[in-house]
Amino acid sequence: MFDLSTLEVPIVGAPMAGGPSTPELTAAVCEAGGFGMLAGTYLSLETLREQITAVRAATDRPFGVNLFVPEEIPFDEAAFAEYRDLLQLVADRVGAELPETVAYSDDHFDAKIELLLAMNVDAVSFTFDVPSRATIRRFTEAGILTIGTVTSVREAQRASGAGVLALCAQGIEAGGHRATFHIADDDPQVSTADLVAGTIEATGLPTVGAGGVGSREDVQTLLDAGAVAVQIGTLLLRCPEAGTRQAHRDALADPQFTETVTTRAFSGRLARGLLNAFIRDYSDLAPALFPQVNTLTGPIRRAGSDDPQVINLWAGTGFRNARAVPVAEVIAGLSPAPGQGPVTTSRHT
Repeated sequence: MFDLSTLEVPIVGAPMAGGPSTPELTAAVCEAGGFGMLAGTYLSLETLREQITAVRAATDRPFGVNLFVPEEIPFDEAAFAEYRDLLQLVADRVGAELPETVAYSDDHFDAKIELLLAMNVDAVSFTFDVPSRATIRRFTEAGILTIGTVTSVREAQRASGAGVLALCAQGIEAGGHRATFHIADDDPQVSTADLVAGTIEATGLPTVGAGGVGSREDVQTLLDAGAVAVQIGTLLLRCPEAGTRQAHRDALADPQFTETVTTRAFSGRLARGLLNAFIRDYSDLAPALFPQVNTLTGPIRRAGSDDPQVINLWAGTGFRNARAVPVAEVIAGLSPAPGQGPVTTSRHT
């Protein structure tokens, strides 16, 4: 079974669903000595299979796949309809047609579990809770590392109790969707360093620190807190290997964007991104409903894909450090100084 402590460089490439995550990005992280994570959410089964195959064709190093754990909550038709009506103004402006209603989808979760088992991936990570103990046991018995993403010590204890073998501690500084276990949960707002330390103390599991990383010093801070590795996402968004929209790439370096905030405006789940007009206008109006709100706003984001004031610009607090350079250069700039952090040369085959 893959062991995170054997990485040449203690860096994990975050799974970034919805476009930025590509086989090329995942493989590039691996080839640079880190551990690449492929986003399996929002993909069809066939596309996920093809992307796993593409990563394997590009690298013989280990990598993982991330899935969102589904949660179906009562559908508030009135709240959904009200939000749809409120969004109509921006939809008309960008030429998007909004769906009248959206059915719940679990993103083929069970089928994707079977696919990852059948393809014998090196690791699987889960966001928005962890699956059943029986499911986790199947991965463990197959020699596949299981990683639970958590935003609090309480979630870490739950994930540990379910049998995962490692944790990803997502601090408040992290960009993209918050990994809270329930759609309507408030954000625990724990810093990455504090969460890493608290998670390790509570569970004793190998823990990856995720959130706010912008420099080698940030990496070392999390390693000093006990992290076995440090996850980066925002720092990879401008890399040529990523599938990030051009408007998103540009916004990360645009001086008009000065801060990140968390919002439910785009998906119904809390997520951190650059503050733009859409977030200002709709954050206080969006219902806590996922994935239906995410599907509802999809036509707006596609039609307005060139407008940074309309699309979701997911980013962590270290976004100003994101550079338009290859993945290998990003990871080289984050590698701990000699004698600090794990720097073994083990290679998985």
